[in-house]
Amino acid sequence: MSSKSILLKVLALVAILSMALAACGGGGEPTAEAPTGPAMMTEIGEGEGEVSIVAWPGYIERGETDPAYDWVTQFEADTGCKVTVKSAATSDEMVALMNEGGFDLVTASGDASNRLIAGGKVQPVNTNLIPSWSTVDERLQNAPWHTVDGVHYGVPYQWGPNVLMYNTNAFSTPPDSWNVVFEEQTFSDGQSNKGRVQAYDGPIYIADAALYLMATRPELGISDPYELNRDQFNAALDLLRGQRELINRYWHDAFIQMDDFKNEGVVASGSWPFQVNLLAFEGQPIASVFPKEGVTGWADTTMMHVEAPHPNCAYKWLEWSLNPKLQGDLAAWFGSVPAVPAACDGNELLGPEGCKTNGIDNFDQVHFWRTPVTQCESQGECVPYHEWVTNYIAVIGGR
Repeated sequence: MSSKSILLKVLALVAILSMALAACGGGGEPTAEAPTGPAMMTEIGEGEGEVSIVAWPGYIERGETDPAYDWVTQFEADTGCKVTVKSAATSDEMVALMNEGGFDLVTASGDASNRLIAGGKVQPVNTNLIPSWSTVDERLQNAPWHTVDGVHYGVPYQWGPNVLMYNTNAFSTPPDSWNVVFEEQTFSDGQSNKGRVQAYDGPIYIADAALYLMATRPELGISDPYELNRDQFNAALDLLRGQRELINRYWHDAFIQMDDFKNEGVVASGSWPFQVNLLAFEGQPIASVFPKEGVTGWADTTMMHVEAPHPNCAYKWLEWSLNPKLQGDLAAWFGSVPAVPAACDGNELLGPEGCKTNGIDNFDQVHFWRTPVTQCESQGECVPYHEWVTNYIAVIGGR
């Protein structure tokens, strides 16, 4: 490796570590106690003319990618609140951005939401100001990733699985195990998987390794992929160090991952239904499966910054985000499941079987992302998230 390449690699690792440490800042570990913070809003006033949202790619569409998918234009016309979006590729990036401030809302997954609550970066949400709250899936209304001591810190948005995406030309039959990305092997097209698989570029991916070990190494005693004692954690790291020899790229940008599947010879990876749907729509030989070991997943909540500069427009968006048309269109676009079950019926883009296809019946089989903490329910003491961050960076860096 040239000195220039080494320097670029070191600088990249320093940048990743800086973002990760920033993401861990702004508060300690998530706890069972709700933090003290501002009083909950009791009424919605006139809109301030704009609302800024930190969101996953593809979550806030205004028809620029495809005119059929637009749930921003009508909101702006109805409320006078112009929507601006800052895309974030990982939960750590979302936490870092909310720590910086200046944003109104964030579509946070469970591995970020409790950190934001514990750090006092988001404010309680008055569900009485959100008329559509009663339409939210009952399985999500009091979910622990946005509810502390009965206080809600956000509005459920969408949920879904982290699926195994694969190129159908590389497999004569669909793969049924995560071993295709964790263990060196030859695929049915006669080629090795080395350099042809990917892994997610985020510390929470350690849970995917732990989930695989739950099934393949039962002697480790893992019962929850987010609650790992030291030996279980080290076993997951060892698996990931071995996987590194197979990796083409650690992905966090959905569009770069799609390009890698199209142009760089990648044929298998954990992914989101978003990428699967877009690649299939383009006519690429792409499909996805739920492997036999199970899947991790995400349940996303729209949360409001403690110092939101446009709180009235933010509340208007929280209500708008639950309308069935938006929920169904977004589910069709992203391959996710609506937080509002009524959105599954009568949506032209989603179709009559869309919610079933996207996994609405598999809720109990998904191990939803959440932030690992020291004091865990399954075994008393576990490895906390800040160690997941530093150790995963080391794995990516080859240490």
